[in-house]
Amino acid sequence: MIDQFFLWCVWVLEVIGEATGMGYELANIVIFVILQPGLILLFFILWRNQRNKNNKFKKFYNQNNERFR
Repeated sequence: MIDQFFLWCVWVLEVIGEATGMGYELANIVIFVILQPGLILLFFILWRNQRNKNNKFKKFYNQNNERFR
């Protein structure tokens, strides 16, 4: 079953390589060396930015609530 899944993945990469004219090897490099790490880095940066915005909002909200206590 794992062999079949691996062969299907290789086939998908071959189709991508043929469709774009890059070939199997270059498609593999573009997807797994450039795109995947780039997406991981992008989502990490977006997550950090959103977390910082939430922390700023929480600090602002807590400061304003303390005035009315």
